[in-house]
Amino acid sequence: MVLEWFDDHGRHDLPWQHDQTAYRVWVSEIMLQQTQVSTVIPYYQRFMSSFPTVEALAAAPLDEVLHLWTGLGYYARARNLHKTAQRVVSEFDGEFPASLELLESLPGIGRSTAGAILSLALNRRGVILDGNVKRVLCRYYAISEWPGTSKTLAQLWELAEASTPEQRFGDYAQAMMDLGATLCTRSRPACLHCPLVKHCQARQQGIESQLPASKPRRSLPEKSVYMIMWQDDDGRVFLQQRQASGIWGGLWSFPECEDRDVLNQWLQDRQLQIDSIWPKVSHTFSHFRLHITPVHVTGAIDADQPGCRIADSAGSLWYHSQTQMPQVGLAAPVKKLLQQLT
Repeated sequence: MVLEWFDDHGRHDLPWQHDQTAYRVWVSEIMLQQTQVSTVIPYYQRFMSSFPTVEALAAAPLDEVLHLWTGLGYYARARNLHKTAQRVVSEFDGEFPASLELLESLPGIGRSTAGAILSLALNRRGVILDGNVKRVLCRYYAISEWPGTSKTLAQLWELAEASTPEQRFGDYAQAMMDLGATLCTRSRPACLHCPLVKHCQARQQGIESQLPASKPRRSLPEKSVYMIMWQDDDGRVFLQQRQASGIWGGLWSFPECEDRDVLNQWLQDRQLQIDSIWPKVSHTFSHFRLHITPVHVTGAIDADQPGCRIADSAGSLWYHSQTQMPQVGLAAPVKKLLQQLT
């Protein structure tokens, strides 16, 4: 039923469905994690234009990779993408291994992504369980528990494994993803058009809109920082590169201070003055909420002079809006503030 529906109604013209190599499928699967197709498509097209092969991605500077990723979020995906490309080139001669175990050994590739690469590109039977497929299975079998628990996840994997056919497994994988993305949507599922409607247990019980169960809510911790937008007399803005690990790892951002006393000392050490303090900006991560107070500082001091280097920085540069934008990755709030500033 699913395959018949897919033949007539599935998506067949997504960018990564053309010239469907393991490299192209892998990049699309990583980009699509927690990100909608409509958002991914332009990023994917720019990414493939810059890095048409796994060798090109492996040879590229990480800054360039992060620059093309800016705005997609979850930047660990981009860092792992770069690491995996380098390993595929160095350890597998540029060919993705046709083994579930070897694929899962690569950074950022989990069981579902490995299954997608196998089934969609390498003509090997692979099982997928992305967010769309979880939603379809939870409704079809009326699974009431939150899919994020280890017990429920194991149950879903068993069902996904049992449901995946021995033939046309690639089409089946795409069909299940399409079904969740186009009909069995999070809100207002189009059950009357679904090929599984007659046997869907959630539909029979009238609880399709209540499933899958939502993740138990918890209050997010709050954190506040000052971001120092240091601008010299030529209009250039000082940026520093964050350490590779942690939030926004490897991206370029403004210097940060956690409280006003540290900020004042930072300014005093560099003989700089506050020009203005902007309204707070909030940014929500998966595990905490960050409140940013942008502080505009002006001064023509040389940032590379002894005593003026930014602590805990992997590098620094002066950004100028009137010249070519540096090909570096920017944290989303930083990009917006730069646009307002310059």
